Amino acid sequence: MKKALTLALAVVSLSCQSKASPEKAIVKSNKGEIKMDDKKFETAIFAGGCFWCTEAFFTDLKGVEKVVSGYIGGKTENPTYKEVCSGYTGHAEAIKITFNPDEVAYEDLLEIFFATHDPTTLNRQGADVGTQYRSEIFYTTDAQKDTAENFIKLLTDQHIYDKKIVTKVTKAPVFYPAEDYHQDYYAQNSNQPYCSAVITPKLEKLKKNYKSKLKQ
Repeated sequence: MKKALTLALAVVSLSCQSKASPEKAIVKSNKGEIKMDDKKFETAIFAGGCFWCTEAFFTDLKGVEKVVSGYIGGKTENPTYKEVCSGYTGHAEAIKITFNPDEVAYEDLLEIFFATHDPTTLNRQGADVGTQYRSEIFYTTDAQKDTAENFIKLLTDQHIYDKKIVTKVTKAPVFYPAEDYHQDYYAQNSNQPYCSAVITPKLEKLKKNYKSKLKQ
């Protein structure tokens, strides 16, 4: 990243509460690359608060094939939403993004990630408090690790935030897809109070400030 970075979205948060569609099958090659329609895809995993919000932000980006909400970074196998919300499993609410690197760079995904949540608040986003709402990047390749760490350094050096960035960069462990009703949540529940009050305003700013990165 050679040019100065501007993150133009204001962070707006309330707390998560309360349904949507199941995820489709993903086929993996022996090398771990995801292939769909003869295209090579990569995986990015981000945790930045309520996954209803983060999922909605990435779904309409150019080059993004699929976004799945789920849980990562905890000690319990196949955790439920209720268990994760308790804070005892250690998981974060996160999204797994399948993207085409020929159409969207990992660096672009990082820019949207940092622009749509507050990376300076420890274990919370607005009124959502707990380790499950922490800011964390789970890298799937060494290149992603280097890019994420350099991106955070750039944000720090340019004083984009008034406070210290607390986002962790961690090697991705097992990702567990969330229950079906959490998938495509905003698309199916945009009139729900939380969605209209929190997610919709953020999406409007996203469309305004990052129009060139969105699908037509």
